[in-house]
Amino acid sequence: MSIITAHPLFAHQVQIAEDVGATLHMEPNDQPRAGEPTQAWFALTRKGGQVLPLTECDCELLIYAQPYVPGEPALIAPDLEPVTAERYQGIPGAEIMFPKPGRYQLQLIGKPTTEGSFKPFKFEFDVTVARGTAINAVKQTNNTPTQDVNVRSRLSITVLALVIVMTLAIGFMILRVRYSRGQGAGGRGKP
Repeated sequence: MSIITAHPLFAHQVQIAEDVGATLHMEPNDQPRAGEPTQAWFALTRKGGQVLPLTECDCELLIYAQPYVPGEPALIAPDLEPVTAERYQGIPGAEIMFPKPGRYQLQLIGKPTTEGSFKPFKFEFDVTVARGTAINAVKQTNNTPTQDVNVRSRLSITVLALVIVMTLAIGFMILRVRYSRGQGAGGRGKP
């Protein structure tokens, strides 16, 4: 098996083995995000451009976190299902939920369901997964700016009320002391 490297600068990554080519596409817009479902599909074609559907390929998709160490178990092994995408019908596809942002390697391994139809292949695609909104939402629910403002507002109102009550109490005490001094010292009582 010979493998030509992928072209990571293009939206769709393309690789070619001896007599099969594969194009990887991921929705949305070839920019997977952690914690969000990503639809991945592989447009498999034979020499000459004929589509190779999943029904003619015993295919397996394995996903590894990078850096990948040969021999380690796959992080994810989603089931492949036939999908229709662009001009391709019945090609291998899977819904993937990447657990966190970072780099991953997708390995698509295939052999013919009919002996001799094509040579077995193994394609390795490197994918970078961005931070997803689902992950951000989890972080924000613990300490959102709105919650901070509400806590500060409640604290400010409580402190203000406490200052007002204390001022009134002190003022009342001062008036009471003055009134008491005036009653006892001046002898102003009722006739």
